[in-house]
Order: sequence, then structure tokens, then C-alpha cells
Amino acid sequence: MIPPVFEYARPTSVDEAVRALADAGEEAKVLAGGQSLLPLLRLRLAFPELVVDVGRIPELRGVREDGDALVIGALTTHHEVIRDPLVRRHAGLLAEATATVADPAVRHRGTLGGSLAHADPAGDLPAVLLAMDGEMVVAGPNGRRTIPARDFFVDYLQSALAPDELLVEVRVPKADGWGFHYEKFHRVAQAWAIVGVAALVRRDDGRIAEARIGLTNMGATPLRATAAEEALSGADGPEAVARAAEAAAEGTRPSQDLSASPEYREHLARVLTRRAVLTAGGMG
Repeated sequence: MIPPVFEYARPTSVDEAVRALADAGEEAKVLAGGQSLLPLLRLRLAFPELVVDVGRIPELRGVREDGDALVIGALTTHHEVIRDPLVRRHAGLLAEATATVADPAVRHRGTLGGSLAHADPAGDLPAVLLAMDGEMVVAGPNGRRTIPARDFFVDYLQSALAPDELLVEVRVPKADGWGFHYEKFHRVAQAWAIVGVAALVRRDDGRIAEARIGLTNMGATPLRATAAEEALSGADGPEAVARAAEAAAEGTRPSQDLSASPEYREHLARVLTRRAVLTAGGMG
């Protein structure tokens, strides 16, 4: 379909982009890689009066170190995230999960910041940032603020971004010494995950000292499997991991749709958590 008529702005700085968003209020949409916004425009599911194209703002790209964290520009593409040596060395879970996003064409155009700002609970990366205790840095008319991932995703396709704010950076703590794995189930290649599990595992003396688990598509937002995380503390083998994984769906509210029932998604969460943790912990 032909998208509705809209005005178009192409700022060259973050300040210019924020001014454009502030002037338009709730009638503006940000265009980054376009892999989420353009389909909505073509299907006439979005009717912005102004599209703010941030693709020409150089400061929104790239990866750098900042002490114990990596700072990733919001415009950094999925392909760049996958190949970046700093991400591969210090945030392997993010690189691994990003490699499962859609197909090569989408990964070359789609951006990390765009995926997170879209806040789709079926997207792979929100649950990963949640498991990694990541943070989002956003810029607005009153300056910049940092939002923990646990507070950034507030409802289905809704984030904590105000209409006049722009996501500029993603900060992830370095996960040196942690095992990791992203496990997802989908019906066909390149499709959205029916359920996905992002696991980080730190072992000490043969036992799991700490586990962090993010769940994809198990509610209106990405979720942490906190009950399973607690149960995994001290787990020393596959049987103990399997018992702990039975708690993975506690506190979730998976949806009913054409792909799966809530009960089936709960089953998948338990199975995929067991697989992801065993792989992450080198216990499989």
C-alpha cells in the first residue's frame, strides 16, 4: 500500500533531532534503519505528521569502551554489532542473539536502537538487554538521562521514551567470565520467536554461582525469569538445571495467537531455559 502523506526532516545532530521531535510532539516518528517503521507506514498502521530521519547523525554510530561497560550507538546496525570485536569479546550474548535477527538484508539495515525503541516483546534484543542489565541513554529537551532496561519496556510496543526524546546510546556491562547462550523457537527461518531465552551463567567451583535469564515473547514486555534465576543458584549438573528451569514461566503472561497458546509458550520457556542454561554453563 501507499503510505499516508507526512513531512520529512533529516537532522545532522542529536540536538537538531530533539528539536524536531519537540516541535512535532506526539505526531512525529523517528526513522533509523526503517525495518520497523516502514512496514507500519505502508500498511497504514502509523500516521505520523513528521518523520525524523536520524540516519545522517554520525555520533549515533559505533562501539566504544567506558570502563566496565560497552557503549553502543543507537544507529549501529545489527551487522556491525555482530562483527564488532569489542562486542564479541565482552558481550558475546548480544552478538549471538543479534545474529539470529531476521535475515541478512534486515541485519544490514536494522539498528540496535531501533529494535529496542520499537519495544516488541517478540523481538530478540530487548530480552537480551534485560538479561545483561543494560541501560538506554536518551536525549531530550532537558538533556540526557539513563534508563535501566528493566524500566525501559513498559507495555506492548511502548517504551519509557517520551515523544520528544531520542535513544542515543545503549550501555551494557562487560560480561567477561560469564557463559552465554540465546535459544529461540520459531516455526520458519527468519520468523519472529515464538519464545526465546537469553541466558548468562557464572560458575564457581563447578556450580552455578549466578544466572540471569531474559524471556522473549512471554508477556507484553520482555521479562526476567527471576524464579528460575533463584532456583539455579548452586545448581551443579543437568538434573539440577532441569529442576530449576521448571520455574521459568512463573510470573509470565504469554499471549494467545495463531502461533501458540499460552500453555505451549510456558512449556517452551521451561524447555528453552534448560537448554540455554546448560549451554551457557558448559554443562550440556
